Amino acid sequence: MHSNSLRSVRSMPAIGTVVALAAGLLVTLAPAAHAAAGADLPFTSVEAESATTTGTKIGPDHTQGTIASEASGRQAVRLGAGQRVEFTAPRAANAVNVSYNVPDGQSGSLNVYVNGTKLAKTLAVTSKYSYVDTSWIAGAKTHHFFDNARLLLGQNVQPGDKIAVEAVSTQVTVDVADFEQVAAAATKPAGAVSVTDKGADPSGQGDSTQAFRSAIAAAQGGVVWIPPGDYRLTSSLNGVQNVTLQGAGSWHSVVHTSRFIDQSSSSGGVHLKDFAVIGEVTERVDSNPDNFVNGSLGPGSSVSGMWLQHLKVGLWLTGNNDNLVVENNRIFDTTADGLNLNGNARGVRVRNNFLRNNGDDALAMWSLYSPDTNSSFENNTISQPNLANGIAIYGGTDLAVKNNLISDTNALGSGIAISNQKFLDPFSPLAGTITVSGNTLVRAGAMNPNWQHPMGALRVDSYDSAIEANVSITGTTITDSPYSAFEFVSGGGHGYATKNVTVDGATVRNTGTVVVQAESQGAAKFSNVQATGVGAAGVYNCPYPAGSGVFTLTDGGGNAGWSSTWGDCSTWPQPGQGNPDPDPTRNLAKGRPATATGSQDVYTPGKAVDGDASTYWESTNNAFPQAWTVDLGSSQAVRRLVLKLPPATAWQARTQTLSVQGSTDGSAYSTVLASQGYRFDPATGNTATVTLPSGTNLRYLKLNVTANTGWPAAQFSEVEAYLN
Repeated sequence: MHSNSLRSVRSMPAIGTVVALAAGLLVTLAPAAHAAAGADLPFTSVEAESATTTGTKIGPDHTQGTIASEASGRQAVRLGAGQRVEFTAPRAANAVNVSYNVPDGQSGSLNVYVNGTKLAKTLAVTSKYSYVDTSWIAGAKTHHFFDNARLLLGQNVQPGDKIAVEAVSTQVTVDVADFEQVAAAATKPAGAVSVTDKGADPSGQGDSTQAFRSAIAAAQGGVVWIPPGDYRLTSSLNGVQNVTLQGAGSWHSVVHTSRFIDQSSSSGGVHLKDFAVIGEVTERVDSNPDNFVNGSLGPGSSVSGMWLQHLKVGLWLTGNNDNLVVENNRIFDTTADGLNLNGNARGVRVRNNFLRNNGDDALAMWSLYSPDTNSSFENNTISQPNLANGIAIYGGTDLAVKNNLISDTNALGSGIAISNQKFLDPFSPLAGTITVSGNTLVRAGAMNPNWQHPMGALRVDSYDSAIEANVSITGTTITDSPYSAFEFVSGGGHGYATKNVTVDGATVRNTGTVVVQAESQGAAKFSNVQATGVGAAGVYNCPYPAGSGVFTLTDGGGNAGWSSTWGDCSTWPQPGQGNPDPDPTRNLAKGRPATATGSQDVYTPGKAVDGDASTYWESTNNAFPQAWTVDLGSSQAVRRLVLKLPPATAWQARTQTLSVQGSTDGSAYSTVLASQGYRFDPATGNTATVTLPSGTNLRYLKLNVTANTGWPAAQFSEVEAYLN
């Protein structure tokens, strides 16, 4: 998500949830006792790769910067001139919308056939709105490869009919087709003021800006009617309040402008419904308000039944939008966010919307200047956000993300991100209860090119401050994540804690690497998390920075299929590689979570496993005995320890008296070696080697220190553990 000044599928039956890809239709199946994930949509989508074609299938591919990586299902069909893809109509329909790509700098058309008969109409295709560059965003590459084009067929087709699209002269990559039965144009409500009565030109040739303004002024407390037609506005509307702007349907009433409403305040009561706003935004310029709504609609307003396309942002909402309802809309092909509640949102409901091909977070709440509170994203379907998250919550109080279906996130994003990343000040961190419930994530998560490590399908991120809110994650389904399912991280690299998290009830299928990717200190309780098809190991638990603390996973019961732990914090698990046997020459303790009975000042337990012999842990002074413990991640046949102090000659020689204990569960410890003295001398490297008995198997290694002749505290700069 980047600020205004800076910065799928598918008809869903009922519920619980299983995601199935059958005949190219992504649908959600489940028992009717629960709410379905995703929106109830008026169209059904069919993937091109599941249709009959004379072209070439591309993908699957998750590599940033490739065409297939941005496609729905990470696959599509490439057509040369004269080649076609033929879809079988999944439902009665009289209209089709096609998601496509053409090479940069080119335009062309697609012929359309119904049951073998070529239509007089064609679908225009262009790269004009694609290939967006955002060089100021770290890690971004050229992206936003796809676009959408729609066509009323002029006839009805029935389930089983054949609809083909054929490239005329330009190479076209076809991703997905949406089939819809579009209702006839609605009629003018009684008493409404028509924009054509005020001089608006429905041919799109003349400038209708003043006609819209005049109609709004005349219809205060009533309805402005936008009849079927195309209307061109050359500047934005403002001072909009206490009025309904209503069209004949989003396929019939079309307004062409890149800036529809731009106002910092409104007394409210604004209702925008049933028309399309299609812009001409071809690049992302964050200083430009190239949005359908920029600012405030005022309290008690609504946005419904809209088709929004080729804008920078659908709705960038600031100021007072109390109790706003945004529902039943479609937001396509924005160069930045689909919708952003940019602080001060109170009681806002964003529900049952469809978003595809958004160039930043599809839906975001960003608590800048004042917190977003008591607001929610519910039952939305989001497909192919190509430079950030499907849904992102950046700060705020008592927020909810419920029953959404999110698929095919690309670079720099997860399916859902719950984050304290602030971007700017003043920022209000997460507070109260953040509810994440009933969401389904499909092929969500990506490789982050800045961190050079993967982002999980669902990410909780203490980026700029610790997570102090209660984060409740329930009823989640995660399918085919290319990397991890759940990620806990302090993305700013500061090691802030990610805590107060509960995960209850999750189904994880075919995750590429791990179920839990823990990279921050903190804690989470997991209950009833069932996993199958885990690519590498159940858990990756390697907090960063290494000395920042530990992440504690509490088993609440009912978990299955992900008990193993990735053992090597020096490497990232790769998708599908399994959990390899540990290298016998590798230091098993490096980077692992470490704790102690006490620490002095900045000399924390993690300093003893950070790989840097010049940093060290020091226990509370004058308080023997003291203990230091490291979690190796899984039971290991440790045979040798190397204990180190900083090698600098400023350190005097000393003897530390200690015993070694081990445990497989972190609760019951047994003595591995009885207490004895170990000499540390800078003249010989300031190290001591401890040989453990054969037959030693431990996951938790504890050193109990009772004396130190050089200082009244326990001290280690590195504790290294080896298999040989």
